[in-house]
Amino acid sequence: MTSPSPTAPRTRWRLHAAVLAFGAFAVGTDGFVVAGLLPAVATSLHVTVAAAGQLVTVFSASYAVLAPVLAALTASWPRRRVLVTALAVFAAGNAITALAPSYGLVLGSRAVAAAGAALFTATASATAALLAGERERGRAISFVMLGVTSSLVLGAPLGTLIGDLAGWRTAMWLVTALGLLAAPAIWLRLPGAAGRGDGDLRAFLAPLRDRRVVTLLGVTVVAFTGIYLPYTYVSEIFAPAWAGGSGLAVLLLVYGLSGTAGNLTAGHLADRHGPRRVVVTVMLALAAAFALIPLGRGTFGTAVVTIVVVGFLSFSVTTPQQHLVISLAGPGAGLVTSLYQSAVYLAVSLSGGVGALALEAWGAAGLPYLAAVLMLAAAATNATRAGRA
Repeated sequence: MTSPSPTAPRTRWRLHAAVLAFGAFAVGTDGFVVAGLLPAVATSLHVTVAAAGQLVTVFSASYAVLAPVLAALTASWPRRRVLVTALAVFAAGNAITALAPSYGLVLGSRAVAAAGAALFTATASATAALLAGERERGRAISFVMLGVTSSLVLGAPLGTLIGDLAGWRTAMWLVTALGLLAAPAIWLRLPGAAGRGDGDLRAFLAPLRDRRVVTLLGVTVVAFTGIYLPYTYVSEIFAPAWAGGSGLAVLLLVYGLSGTAGNLTAGHLADRHGPRRVVVTVMLALAAAFALIPLGRGTFGTAVVTIVVVGFLSFSVTTPQQHLVISLAGPGAGLVTSLYQSAVYLAVSLSGGVGALALEAWGAAGLPYLAAVLMLAAAATNATRAGRA
């Protein structure tokens, strides 16, 4: 992507980031709503909840593999074309999910949706960071991520509620419509910017020769596997509290509201105090919060309090960790951001697969303890090794 003119007013980045956040809202709704639909999907397709959880695994694994490949292949495209194409593919994948009659076809359609999501998210984050400049990079990233957290506040609970009332397929049609609505908004409002690159995948993956980048991406995988373990199986972990009905949608709404506050707070703190200090502190606090989840899953009131804390801290990791990656990458930020997103979704994929195994072996109450151990490992590595020369 070409750099904006040095004389371009930096205050305008908020308007452009808002358009990108709208697209992130569509993509985020798809990623998060599935967790609330797992029981309904399992019943409809005649599979177990653990098998339904593999919808998350396939989506995330496909995202992780396709993010760097698709970003390299479209590196020379204008950014608006990349983003709009991504949303079109994303919408097509979700439409197939809504129509698919079998478990196998549903799994396949999640890979198509993941291709669109992978192409969109990294480009959106890198674009916002570039437009804002170094001094406001953290806030720009958090602004785009506001679309994701807003999908937790509005999209995921609404989709879950619609799934309860009208079926999970109707919820997937909602996600399809969001992608189709976001595409023209981005085409009309985002400023034109040329791509940079010639589609050379080897050149695109060059940052992986930097040991600091590889270590930081590894920490990202560990951290987000821990974060998404409890979220992917939230319906099972908090089953004693929500007991059917709309209780799960309420818990997801609370998670989204607290996550939004955590994301915006972390972006400001990362700009002010540095991303490493913020992310290590949050990871340690999150490990403690995960370890205490079993104490707060028995009643709806304690579940709400637990979700508030976990949601706030979980989304306080996202912006400073990405800030670290972009700061380390320098001019190659757009390329490394794609690898970062790939690492995040590899973690989501692992959370679905590892979580299914842990669910069968230890039950729902054991998942938060595993998440806590992973967060401690990520915090220790981030504090001592990740991103250091």
